Amino acid sequence: MSHEEETIERTLVLLKPDALDRGLVGEITQRFEKVGLKIVGMKMLIPSHDHAQKHYTEDLAIRRGEHVRNLMVDMLISGPIVALVLEGIEAVELVRKMIGGTEPKSAAPGTIRGDYSHVSFKHTDKHNSKLYNLIHGSSSVEEAAQEIAVWFDETELVDHQPTYTKNTLNK
Repeated sequence: MSHEEETIERTLVLLKPDALDRGLVGEITQRFEKVGLKIVGMKMLIPSHDHAQKHYTEDLAIRRGEHVRNLMVDMLISGPIVALVLEGIEAVELVRKMIGGTEPKSAAPGTIRGDYSHVSFKHTDKHNSKLYNLIHGSSSVEEAAQEIAVWFDETELVDHQPTYTKNTLNK
C-alpha cells in the first residue's frame, strides 16, 4: 500500500433538514467537491425514529444526556436529509474543518456553519429547542466507518476515479 493510499479516508456527511429547507444542498456539496473530495455515496431520505437513534447512539446519551439525544433525533427526523459519503486525503479531518464548530454562533467565518447559520446553545437551551446547525460530519475515522454502515449498504457506495484524475495521472 502506498503512503497516499494510507491517507485516503471516507467520511459521512448528513445535510440536515434545515439545509434542505434553506436550499443549501448544492452550495454545501459544491464546497466539498471544490476542495477535491469525491462523492462515493449520496441519497435523500426522511429517517425513521429508529434509524436516527442508530445514528445518535446511546453513547451520545451517556456523554451529553438523554434529553440532548432526543432533541437531536427529533431534529434529524423533522424532514428530509441528504446523506453523503465523501472520500479523499484525510477526509474526516478536512470535512470537520470545513463544517466548523458545532455551535453555529461560534463557528469561524469561512466554515459552512459560520457562513450559513447563527443559532447559539444559549438560545436553544432557553427555548428548549432543537439545534439547527445544517450539517453533521463524522469526528473520527472509526466513527465514520460506523456511521457510514448506519446509512449505506456497501452496494450503495461507488468506487470510482474521476475522468479528470485518470487523464492527469496518465500524462
